[in-house]
Amino acid sequence: MSLLPKSAFGQTVFFVGALLLVNQIMSYITVTLYVFKPTFEQVNLMLAKQVKTVFIDWEDGVEVTSELSERFFEITGIEVMTQREAYINGLGEAKEYTLLSKSMSEQLNGSARVRISQGDPVVYWVEAPQAPGYWVRVPLTGFSETKLEFLIFYLSSIGFLSVLGGWWFARHLNRPLKALQTAAGRVGVGDFSTRLVERGSTEVIEVTKAFNQMSKGIAELESDRRLLMAGVSHDLRTPLTRIRLATEMMADEEDYLKEGIIDDIEDMNAIIDQFIEYLRHHNSGEMVLEDVNTVVEEVVHAEQQHQRTIHLSTQEELTPVLMNSVALKRVLTNMIENAIRYSDAAIEVSTEYNVLDKSVLIKVQDRGPGIPEEELESVFEPFKQGDQARGSEGSGLGLAIIKRIVTTHGGEVRLQNRPDGGLSAQVRLPSAGKASEKI
Repeated sequence: MSLLPKSAFGQTVFFVGALLLVNQIMSYITVTLYVFKPTFEQVNLMLAKQVKTVFIDWEDGVEVTSELSERFFEITGIEVMTQREAYINGLGEAKEYTLLSKSMSEQLNGSARVRISQGDPVVYWVEAPQAPGYWVRVPLTGFSETKLEFLIFYLSSIGFLSVLGGWWFARHLNRPLKALQTAAGRVGVGDFSTRLVERGSTEVIEVTKAFNQMSKGIAELESDRRLLMAGVSHDLRTPLTRIRLATEMMADEEDYLKEGIIDDIEDMNAIIDQFIEYLRHHNSGEMVLEDVNTVVEEVVHAEQQHQRTIHLSTQEELTPVLMNSVALKRVLTNMIENAIRYSDAAIEVSTEYNVLDKSVLIKVQDRGPGIPEEELESVFEPFKQGDQARGSEGSGLGLAIIKRIVTTHGGEVRLQNRPDGGLSAQVRLPSAGKASEKI
């Protein structure tokens, strides 16, 4: 799993933050190597000279008297203590620094030890090779711990403000892309009314212009297609009506032929209606909040005319759904009629609310032969009919119409073979809160 964010906004913030982190690390290393280290080395050198002054005439084993120590402290502020006195005054809490000890040893021509205890002030401890067992205590008032904390606070504040500025910049840069994503989703469900404001960087403006032109072109294409199909449908209905009138004037002995012609005319009219319904758009302006149970109950009651048993099971107090009730009734009618056509047993219709994704689920289940698994998705394509087990009647637009209407509602439709035989058609629609976010 990649740690790099997938969105352009996340990637921009990540790279800005990473760049600033590297910059902070390099700044810390630079300050340490070229500011703190030379400063401490210079202090170490000066202290080495002072320690030399203290022990310049000493020989190994000479004892430091309290009188000498007090007099030296009065003059320089530097104390010379025995091991025991040094531990009483804080030597035990001091940290030993190998590099400083090595530098001090070179200056004093012997094995020296350097320790530093943090506090206010910082205390510098030196054990000179000329007087083993004695420690020189040097307070450094210019290196208080407060100043180091201020430096850390300063670097942290700069890093935080830089990341905050990078976040704001990335958000500002990606705002037009977010609007483009939303508009593309609306175009995907047939809403071509959105026109994006052309703003942002040069590249984003060019992409926005191209999107607006594309959206306008698709809208014009859809309009031309609907107009063409409406014209064809109208032109077809005229001769079909004349044929229908002609059949009514046929002789009684030709009733068998007349009935066949009338049935064919009815089938052709039904196919034309399907073409018109498929081309029709149900945009968000036609949608209102309604109760799914009410719509389902009306459709089931109307389908009882087929004299088939339909078991209805609805969950009470469903969240309202933003819908076009006429279009949704068409979806449910097609689903139930398909179940009646391909099954002789009772039909099961149910509704329920899914708490996890905040959606309303409508199920229509039958006991028919089902559909092969490899064709469960392809049957939603226009003019694509299912396996011969489910028959080959109609124009092949029924499921395509269902999918088109459900997609316009921001939902999804799926077919699933039941384990004990039959087919389950499921329509999932977003509830009121979730739908308002998508529209």
